[in-house]
Amino acid sequence: MLKIIYFILISSFIMAKEPITPIPLEVKVDIKKANLGKELFFDTILSKDDTISCHSCHLLTQGGDDNLQFSLGIENKIGNLNAPTVLNSTFNFVLFWNGRAKNLQEQALGPITNPIEMGHSFEELIKKLEKTKYKDKFNSIYKDGITSFNITDAIAEYEKTLITPNAPFDRYLRGEKNAISKETKEGYELFKNQGCIACHHGINVGGNLYAKFGVISQLQSDSKGRFEVTKNELDKYYFKVPTLRNIELTAPYLHDGRIDNLEEVVKFMAHYQLGKSLSQEDVNKIVLFLKSLTGEIKNYE
Repeated sequence: MLKIIYFILISSFIMAKEPITPIPLEVKVDIKKANLGKELFFDTILSKDDTISCHSCHLLTQGGDDNLQFSLGIENKIGNLNAPTVLNSTFNFVLFWNGRAKNLQEQALGPITNPIEMGHSFEELIKKLEKTKYKDKFNSIYKDGITSFNITDAIAEYEKTLITPNAPFDRYLRGEKNAISKETKEGYELFKNQGCIACHHGINVGGNLYAKFGVISQLQSDSKGRFEVTKNELDKYYFKVPTLRNIELTAPYLHDGRIDNLEEVVKFMAHYQLGKSLSQEDVNKIVLFLKSLTGEIKNYE
């Protein structure tokens, strides 16, 4: 039955005009809130010991993540999940690997109070911020000044700006036929025909559904994915499908960062998710396609 469902999904995507859509050149944001959110994003004041900022784990020059298997929090505490990219996160249908946050603002709540990340409480953080330049800045934008809602609202507004339009593949989709090479186009066709497109489609080439980790054969995973939120046995090992945007910059890969090579993760996913063994030539072409998804951060300043 599962193979039949995949066949139907794959066939429908192949028949569609294009299952991937370009990132818009702009998104609508409140610039004043976004600028405040940017200051907060880069400020270690959000952490209990003033050592960790949002940017510590989401380096904008390194693909929007930190290129570590597991990120370091306050007091060098180590998490157990690979930090996803913050780039283009506004296009994800939920946030976190297990989908526990329904939007960017909910996502911003988590790291601030997580004891192995920033380790703060909003009560303490608000008191600290009230003694700084942020008091006047919040008061100029929000009628109720500094609150947990307003802190996360500003951060979320900034994160909306972190889009990467004009990737070579997006330019190709918009009609610039020479934006990518012949081999890259062949890689895209392989990506569709081999079945990768069943989970990685849409504006973010992922980020819009949950999928089981280990469809063809069972895989070991310390994290149980969506089950951690729903407690439904049927949700065990289902994770939010990650975006493939800027994927060449975001190693290591998968929710637990177990693979640090793009070619190897393509082979791994083909084997465990699709039940296929790809030739090295096909892998190379698919990787070329994946690299064509790397864009440039839009500057809203």
